Amino acid sequence: MTEKVAVIGAGLIGRAWAITFARGGCRVALYDSDPERAGETLRAAAILISEIEARGMLAGGSAAEVRGRISGAETIEAALDGARHVQENIPEELEAKRAIFTRMDRVAAPETVLASSSSGILPSRFTETLAGRHRCIVAHPINPPYLVPAVELVPAAWTEPAVLERTRALMSGIGQVPIVMRRELEGFIMNRLQGALLQEAFRLVANGYASAADVDAGISKGIGRRWAFMGPFETIDLNAPEGVRDYVARYEGLYRHLADSQAEPVPWAGSLTERIETELSRKVPRARLAERQQWRDRRLMALALHLARDEEEIGR
Repeated sequence: MTEKVAVIGAGLIGRAWAITFARGGCRVALYDSDPERAGETLRAAAILISEIEARGMLAGGSAAEVRGRISGAETIEAALDGARHVQENIPEELEAKRAIFTRMDRVAAPETVLASSSSGILPSRFTETLAGRHRCIVAHPINPPYLVPAVELVPAAWTEPAVLERTRALMSGIGQVPIVMRRELEGFIMNRLQGALLQEAFRLVANGYASAADVDAGISKGIGRRWAFMGPFETIDLNAPEGVRDYVARYEGLYRHLADSQAEPVPWAGSLTERIETELSRKVPRARLAERQQWRDRRLMALALHLARDEEEIGR
């Protein structure tokens, strides 16, 4: 795959997308309104690409080849020139997204797909007035996408089916796993699922049922072990002798009963956050968060390699 992709916004998400597209064989033009940030991102990307190469995760390419596919663009016009796909990564602010999409729609060639990495703003909210709104879509990654392959594809009501299909094919072609939403919904899929889990996690700590550490352990050492290679529906399909229908017959009543106590959200901010932060700080002091993030990424690399080997030996 040699097509050109424009990455707009050179923050953490933009950097991660640049690496992901370049590893997948695309030529990447990276633009940011702050030239200094764009330069820092290019340097940081080069370091990350070398580390990914050391782990054998460059899809058969070399670090030099992948780095060579990423270049900076001085203007948004230069970045979009000849691009078949644009991935926008500016901050999650509605008016800013409206402004950048208005500009991109004016500059980009008619056949260029305009995608946003928005993690929650509906695509209809910042594309409705555009002449080219039919070619706009959300492609929301799970960060960092070069280690976590799932990407949510969220169309607006006016997004052309061909645009959704082209984006799906592009993401599959660079090694991602597209999750296609049939229509837009606030929070999309991942944040709605994560939000439901987080709400209950905060509730358990707020009401004194468990510590933050024990809740984290319940996921990382418990159900998260299964979720690393199969989702919730397959999990319950295998957790009853006769599959999902049997599971529903056995446990729907229990979960309906639990739902009654889960209806009212608890506030996260304030004293509850202070308690949780104090507990988390004992394990990871705030000054070492960046170091811990690097640890997380190394663990993700190791997990990705392990799962890939297992798929070859055991099957999906």
